[in-house]
Amino acid sequence: MSAGRRILFSVVVIAAVVAAAAIWIIRGPGPMAFAGGQKVALADYKAGDPTGVPTSLAKANLVERGAYLARAADCMVCHTTQGGKEYAGGLGFKLPFGMLYSTNITPDKETGIGNYTDQDFLNAVHRGIRRDGARLYPAMPFTSYTYISDADALAIKAYLFSLAPVRAVAPANTLMFPFNQRWAMSFWTVMFNPDVRFEPDTSKSLEWNRGAYLAEALAHCGECHTPRNLAFALNNRKKFGGALTAGWRAFNISSDKATGVGAWSDQDLISYLSIGHAAGHGTASGPMGEAVDQSFSQLAPEDIRAVVAYLRTVPATASSDLPATLAPAAPASHRVSGTPDPRGKMVFEGACVSCHGWTGESPISPLATLTGAWAVNDPSGTNVVQVVLSGTRRLTPEDAVSMPPFGNAYSDAEIAALANYVIGRFGTKASQVTAPDVAELRKQTSQ
Repeated sequence: MSAGRRILFSVVVIAAVVAAAAIWIIRGPGPMAFAGGQKVALADYKAGDPTGVPTSLAKANLVERGAYLARAADCMVCHTTQGGKEYAGGLGFKLPFGMLYSTNITPDKETGIGNYTDQDFLNAVHRGIRRDGARLYPAMPFTSYTYISDADALAIKAYLFSLAPVRAVAPANTLMFPFNQRWAMSFWTVMFNPDVRFEPDTSKSLEWNRGAYLAEALAHCGECHTPRNLAFALNNRKKFGGALTAGWRAFNISSDKATGVGAWSDQDLISYLSIGHAAGHGTASGPMGEAVDQSFSQLAPEDIRAVVAYLRTVPATASSDLPATLAPAAPASHRVSGTPDPRGKMVFEGACVSCHGWTGESPISPLATLTGAWAVNDPSGTNVVQVVLSGTRRLTPEDAVSMPPFGNAYSDAEIAALANYVIGRFGTKASQVTAPDVAELRKQTSQ
């Protein structure tokens, strides 16, 4: 080989190594890589089948199994507008580069998925490819759904096809260039969608694998709770370390004891997932509240325990902007103020204190208690502002209380002052929420 060819060959090899390293750095590890055990095909895992439905539904028919799995996958929340027909689509997702709308997944043949074959449905769920060949955007979490078994995906299809068809055309997306070029998603998909089904870890128990299947494939927890990299794919090097999603903060659910859920008891986690509240840790609101009401609260108890068993093993990731310890109950005297701006206290006294109390310990319901909640200990104030703007409506448990939205009752400046007062009084670190911050959060959650 001539000297010139050797140099060219060396350059090609170096370029290939650099490209492979760049891909590995950007793509990162898979969602269950942290476990380190040997993965095998589902048929080769001898401890049992971690997919499918719980034993209580072992004799259920295909549609009944699909209904359970669709709830576990939380399909309805994203494919239903407020006050609209279930699964008829049209829900808007505000992104930094425009608005994206969910599609109709009822069996209507003109505007829904009524013409989808089994393979068409699997292509959409596992690969992000529509029946017409167009690429789906990852707001549809196909990079998580890719781990759903074929049998479970087709059971979900059977359930959806059992519903009454609804004729409903979703509004047109308003994404800016180049994000409106669907064909470009093919490159993103090649990089970030493994297109593989769930493979059990032979070093782990059946319960752990069931929890992994529920958390990673069906419930797709990482889509909200794992931060994203520069390419907007999940950064599993900080798995479950918390992220901003749809204008809300999805908090750290790794095993970190200070800023995650490592110090929560199993019963705390079970309670939070089952009813959206854990004593001393707060109440679910926003997207997490919806996930509890429409998904987790409807899962079998053994499935909730399996998710908890899996969460316990996720490596700790610290959230550096959150306090290491949470604030205790606030002073009983209302004369002790958390901020110098008097507007915050005035709004709290007029609209909030009757339910939440001056100490943060609610006099009417544990679900309205502020003490111990991450939202009031987060100096960014994101979720406090969102709860004030949008309110919170809990469907579980039966005696749950609802908080009305106050977004139209107060100005951005007043809501900012209220958030700073609440966090200053009931949290550990002071916040400096501004009126422009509130205005931006309004934009992210309004349709």
